[in-house]
Amino acid sequence: MNELSRTEQRWALISVSDKTGLLELASQLHELGFGLLSTGGTARTLAAAGIAVTEVSDYTGFPEIMAGRVKTLHPRIHGGLLGRAGADDAVMQEQDIPRIQLAVINLYPFEEVTAKADCSLADAIENIDIGGPAMVRSAAKNHASVGIVTSPDQYARVLEQLKRGAGQLSDAFRFELAIAAFNRIAQYDAAIANYLSALEPAGGQLEFPRQLHQCFSKIMDLRYGENPHQQAAWYRDATGPAGGPSIGLAKARQLQGKELSFNNIADADAAWACAMQFAAQFNGQFDSSACVIVKHANPCGVAVAGFALEAYQRAFATDPTSAFGGVIAFNQPVDGDCARSLIAQQFVEVVLAPSFTPEALAALAAKPNARVLELPLNDSIQQLDVKRVAGGLLVQTADNRIVLPKECKVVSQRQPTEAEWLDLMFAWKVARMVKSNAIVYAARGQTLGIGAGQMSRVDSARIARWKAADAGLELKGAAMASDAFFPFRDGPDTAAEAGIASIIHPGGSMRDDEVIAAADEHGLAMVFTGVRHFRH
Repeated sequence: MNELSRTEQRWALISVSDKTGLLELASQLHELGFGLLSTGGTARTLAAAGIAVTEVSDYTGFPEIMAGRVKTLHPRIHGGLLGRAGADDAVMQEQDIPRIQLAVINLYPFEEVTAKADCSLADAIENIDIGGPAMVRSAAKNHASVGIVTSPDQYARVLEQLKRGAGQLSDAFRFELAIAAFNRIAQYDAAIANYLSALEPAGGQLEFPRQLHQCFSKIMDLRYGENPHQQAAWYRDATGPAGGPSIGLAKARQLQGKELSFNNIADADAAWACAMQFAAQFNGQFDSSACVIVKHANPCGVAVAGFALEAYQRAFATDPTSAFGGVIAFNQPVDGDCARSLIAQQFVEVVLAPSFTPEALAALAAKPNARVLELPLNDSIQQLDVKRVAGGLLVQTADNRIVLPKECKVVSQRQPTEAEWLDLMFAWKVARMVKSNAIVYAARGQTLGIGAGQMSRVDSARIARWKAADAGLELKGAAMASDAFFPFRDGPDTAAEAGIASIIHPGGSMRDDEVIAAADEHGLAMVFTGVRHFRH
């Protein structure tokens, strides 16, 4: 029998592209009595650190070939991983195949390589791992006997369990590791399939792959869905480098409050997306503190100001009634003054911001049920928008189109003043985040009235006017934004009646001439963006 096959020896197979935590893990496994088997690059790293290691080629008696493409695809490796206690003892003894109790494997960095702008097809193909996934699957299938470790994040728990269990992992933990391993393989295969499915045979890339594979990892079970009779859970997108970079609320750290609900998360996502539009200084004129109050996925108040407290007070003034029980997002740190004003004026479900001062957290602690979320300001931009329909998906690129004043076309006889341009662009940003049909009245960096989700655009205009009147806000001289064109002149007529001075909308209606004529009759400045922002 080969000396490497001593039955009393416990073996750990280590083959990793990501060397994070490798030396600490390997040295402690060695101290726990494991013999270490490893492939070329990993073996060299361990040997250079003075850690005893046996190369896989010595273990199998077969050299690595084809520039390392074939090294672990061998019966002594997969037999050691797949061998069942009792059922396969005889054949393992006959074929001199030792058992491998632990496999530590992470894969070629396909996702990271293909995320680079200069990645060639040859580079992508070369970073498709073959032996790694095969070993992961073998070990995970035989999790009754083998622990499969696929991420450096797992090393600490693995070592803790091995020390506590005299070199053994519990059945429950091996099963947990196997689930994570199969999920990782699914993510990896999805990334490869998505990349290749988006390539044209003659070169070039499709906007959408022929097949779309997405993987999601559960963050938490929720108490219920939109309504108490519905069950729900929250998942993060796990498709991407290293299992998927979390973006948006998946990155949030909850500092206080009750467990988030389904509706909390949906509204918080809408509020944060709106607030992020004002992350940069507002057109060089207003300071960048922005506050967004959302109710039922619609902004009910948005404002920019010199500091968070003023932004909140102006946003709240738009619609104090709807703000009750709302979700509030800030794009700047929240201080004590702002937090004290917030909890004094309204009941709030969720407060989101890049950070909170100690004084703010102390003030918010007076409302222990309020959820307080802290998340990074410089967040990744969503690339795809997916809507589930019966039997399939609707997939589109995300509506991240920003319109600049220089891209707009003034179609009225009167040109907007400089102040009106500021109002128009502010109102346009907010209208982009309001459910269609959307109408927003705004002035001086503050929403004055918002009409959302109506079947008739003119009804949205009337509702926005009524909202402004109910809040005691003056519309004279304000700007009006519409997420889509006006099909009839009744929209501008309604705006003029309310005292609106300027209008921004996409244009493109068969009756544009009629709509422009109405603006000119009322002395309004009218701007076309050429961009529509339907939001269903």
